[in-house]
Amino acid sequence: MKLVCKTRLGTTVAALALALMATTAQAETVKITILGVGDMPLFDGVGDRGGYARLNAVARAEREANPNFIYLLDGDLISPSLLSGLDKGANTIALTSIVPFDLAVPGNHEFDFGQEVFKARVAEAKYPWGAVNLTDAVGQPIAGVGGTIVKQYGSLKVALVPVTQDSAGETSSLGDWKVAPSADSAIAAAKDARKAGADLVIGVIHAAHVDDQKIYASHAFDVFVSGDDHDYILAYDGISVYAETFTDAQKLSLIDLAVDVQEKDGKRSVKWYPTFRTIDTAEVLPDPETQKVVDGYKDKLNADLATVIGTTEGPLDSRRNIVRKQESAMGNLIADTIKAATGADIAIVNGGGIRADKQYAAGATLTRKDILSELPFGNTTSLIEIKGADLLAALENGVSQVENGAGRFPQVSAGTKIVYDAAAAPGKRLVAVEIDGKAVDPEASYKLATNDFMLSGGDGYTSLAKGKVLIDGKGGKLLATEVIDYIAAHKTVEAKLEGRIAAK
Repeated sequence: MKLVCKTRLGTTVAALALALMATTAQAETVKITILGVGDMPLFDGVGDRGGYARLNAVARAEREANPNFIYLLDGDLISPSLLSGLDKGANTIALTSIVPFDLAVPGNHEFDFGQEVFKARVAEAKYPWGAVNLTDAVGQPIAGVGGTIVKQYGSLKVALVPVTQDSAGETSSLGDWKVAPSADSAIAAAKDARKAGADLVIGVIHAAHVDDQKIYASHAFDVFVSGDDHDYILAYDGISVYAETFTDAQKLSLIDLAVDVQEKDGKRSVKWYPTFRTIDTAEVLPDPETQKVVDGYKDKLNADLATVIGTTEGPLDSRRNIVRKQESAMGNLIADTIKAATGADIAIVNGGGIRADKQYAAGATLTRKDILSELPFGNTTSLIEIKGADLLAALENGVSQVENGAGRFPQVSAGTKIVYDAAAAPGKRLVAVEIDGKAVDPEASYKLATNDFMLSGGDGYTSLAKGKVLIDGKGGKLLATEVIDYIAAHKTVEAKLEGRIAAK
């Protein structure tokens, strides 16, 4: 009898415990670490910072330290770089697949080599890609590119919302694919994820600052990481965290969240607070597995590209703040090359397509590596016959965003003179345009040499589509090859500043 009574007492105690559990709050703390990276086409980094061997070392260590590690790419991986100019970005996919992302969003430079190359790179990756605002010409998803994904960490449900840049059609070779507005798409997708039950909403964004600020002010996201602007920003306003990731993994921002989840009487509450860690990758030992692959790429490049092709008589300048805002001797060299190669009346190249960000002293030797570093996109030379009015519209576009350092700024060939007023409204800035000493006649026809990216409307050069195509992207030579051959033929190039472009 005592045994029976004891059993009944145990049953009663157990029932009481269950009843208490039903009314007592259940709590859990989930620790999450977020690392976003982007704008990283250089496989070996910059000097002793960045590069994939150091990045992979950090990502591998963080994943081992915390299984709740969320690793994100916020765009611009496969281009532009010296090696990507040769393998169209395959190296970056191989290197990032060693320590895969949880989610990658394409930046505008993912489309630099066109749709087919982008799809091939996505298929090669050992991690998922997504963009909620990217579709094909008829509004259907792109194969291999998904939308919001949801991950479970304990009882915590986390939504990852990927959003790409809505100006990709202008700044890259997007073709007929469509991108809905970045900020609006991001905010709407974040709200949908919240309605669907996400406890935490994290954005993986590739967008300009103006969109980032709109997204941040909306407080639709708990956390979002963003690429494109090449800045380093960490911000927290008590509601949302915004991290603008730096270039080539030189400096990394780790966001640690202690997320408290409580459930009581059927009600669920989620609270969190961030702490930030900054890593200077100059202090990081490279990941050995990745470094072996990197060393192989180095050998491949060095063997092919060290050959000297000529010298420059005067100094050349391809610094970003020069080629996007004023006449550049390097821009002159490139424009003169394609004018000579095609027999055009005028050549225009976009300053944003000149990428080495470098100065060359007078008398400096020039190698294949130098030119491929300047022209890494794999663009080809194109030739059209165009009405003067459409040529003027193209040049208006070229100077329409000079104050922002936009890549559309035109570098032009010898014989062309442009005067513009930067204080005037965009679209009304040209004061004078001459070719060979004569004002451009809106009704006359001119042969214009450019690159296939601009011919397809890249960087806003939509008026070029009105011209009659004489040499298209498939028929032209690789722009870098044209310049290499030009320098090799001349031995010494005499490019210099001539007053081709002047601001009033």
